[in-house]
Formats: sequence, structure tokens, C-alpha cells
Amino acid sequence: MDNPQRLLESPGQWDRKALATLLHSPDSPEKATRAHAAALARERTLAEFGKGVYIRGLVEVSNFCQNDCLYCGIRRSNQSVSRYRLTDEAILDCCQDGYRLGFRTFVLQGGEDPVLTDDRLVPLVASIRQAFPDCAITLSLGERSRDSYHRLRQAGADRYLLRHETADPDHYARLHPPGMTLASRLDCLQWLREEGYQVGCGFMVGSPGQTVDNLVDDLLLIREFQPEMVGIGPFIPARGTPFADHPAGDVGLTLFLLSLVRLILPKVLLPATTALGTALPDGREQGILAGANVVMPNLSPPDARDKYMLYDNKLRSHAEAAENLDDLRHRLESIGRTISVGRGDFGDSG
Repeated sequence: MDNPQRLLESPGQWDRKALATLLHSPDSPEKATRAHAAALARERTLAEFGKGVYIRGLVEVSNFCQNDCLYCGIRRSNQSVSRYRLTDEAILDCCQDGYRLGFRTFVLQGGEDPVLTDDRLVPLVASIRQAFPDCAITLSLGERSRDSYHRLRQAGADRYLLRHETADPDHYARLHPPGMTLASRLDCLQWLREEGYQVGCGFMVGSPGQTVDNLVDDLLLIREFQPEMVGIGPFIPARGTPFADHPAGDVGLTLFLLSLVRLILPKVLLPATTALGTALPDGREQGILAGANVVMPNLSPPDARDKYMLYDNKLRSHAEAAENLDDLRHRLESIGRTISVGRGDFGDSG
């Protein structure tokens, strides 16, 4: 078997066997292998982007969802969720607050809310584009029709985040209700690419039933699809779901996978996710040191943050809150990084 640390030096040559070797590395050198991967990823990130970390202002527009995904805290059948929808005026107010704070990307995230039709969303996106012409608009609103993606793109949306969750169709079926398929998810990602979005995919680490082979498949899919953004975070159980008692995903493995993604796609926009910050007090900083270069502070109204619970104990205050940018700035400075102003499009460099 190849030496894992030696393998890390040649990401261009990684095939299924090499990735399996990295993810199956023996226990004794595991910590050293992960540290070496983080160092290589960190070096590559600094070479591509410098010390700047891009900030995105997250607006959680609705926690209604028509789907019943088994892992998600806002799944349709979770009766304990206090549901809400932000008005267009509230969303625009969030963007205005974010602009004043220095954000130049807004991320509109929500469940697959049947009320969020094109008739509602297209004018909203157009209004944000008109009000903030120098800003990027990112959407993360799940699976929609190709025509919907087209209309939203024409209205001014620049990016779309749609995690594939797992590249194995059987594993996908274990995590989702009947009627949701990996094939449909991959079709959506392809439509988004063809409509001209900067596209993000990604997966949970440690989701129920996940195997090392699943993770290898995820990395191979990412390499083949070449997304502009990749979102990875540890699985965190949520009350009111079938997986409420399932153990959380391994944070160390999540950080290792962040490093591998950075080495596979050196220019990718790679967030240190809220899930990482929830799992570890310094999870976001650890993510940046492992190769991430994006953070997404929350611009949502405080009462909405308390209700948008995809998983238990979601981080929603302190450096996670958009109004606490000074806290975030100090945290980044403590690891030798700075906040990077600007849109932070794919292809931008430090």
C-alpha cells in the first residue's frame, strides 16, 4: 500500500485506489497524515487567494419545506418546528444591513417552500440586483425546474448552492423519502451549470450509513463535475428526525476532506461551514487552516435564526452573527488571516 503522506503530494494522480488509501490510512500515522494534508491545503489556499477570507451574508428566508429528508431538522413532518417566512421587505432589509456592514455577497437560503414560486422569487431577486448592483446573489433553495433556474438567473442570481449529499444512489435513498433521487439532484446541478451559474455541491460527513467508499465516490464526483463551490460539514443530528439519536460526524475527518477537496480543486470556493463551528468552538478557524477560504455570517433577523434549525444547537451568535464582524475579524487575525472585501467570485485571487 502506498504511503498516505507520499500520496498527498500528487493530487493529480489520485484515482479510486489512492483516495481509498488516504481515507483508510492506518491509525498510527493518521494524525500526521491529516496534519500534512492541512499544511499542503493551507499552502495552496494562500498561493491562490492570499490571506483574505471571503465573507457571505446568509439570509434564511423560510423554514417551510415540502420535503421530508430524514436528517433535516426542518423536514415537513417535524411538528416541533416553529415555522416562518420572511417578507420581501425583511429580506431586502437584511441585505441593506449587510451592505452597510461590508458584505458584497448575499446568500438566500431556505427549505423547498411551495410558497417560494417563481412569481415570488424572480421579482425579489430582480429587486436585490437593482438595489445592490455591485453585489453577488447566491441562492440555496433546493431542486427546481430548469425553467425556474433560467428565470432566476435572468433576474440577476449569480450562484446556486445545491449539495448532492452523497454520490451513491442507494445511500441517497437511505437519507431521503421516496420520490427524491440522486439522478434528479444531479440533473439540477447540470442545469445550473448550463444556465451559467457558479455552482456549489457538497456532502455531509458521517451521515447514517455512510462508508469510506461513499466518500471516495463523493470526491470523484466533485473532481468530475468541477464545481465552483463545495460545501462540506459534519452530520449533526436534529430533534424530531429519524436520525435524532445517530452519532454526529467526525470533525477530524471533515477537516481532512476539506483539505483533500482543496488539493483536488485548488481554486474552489470552500466554506468553513456553520456545522463546523457548531461541532467545535474553533471549528471555523480549523476549517480555514485546513483549506477553506469562505465564511458565511448570518444576516437573518434574530428570531429567524432561532427557528432555522437544520440540526441541534446550530451556531447563531458571536462570530457567526453578521453584526459581530469585529469578533470574526479578531478570530481570523489570530490565525493569520483577514476579511476579504468584494464579491469573491470564482476565479478571483488574492
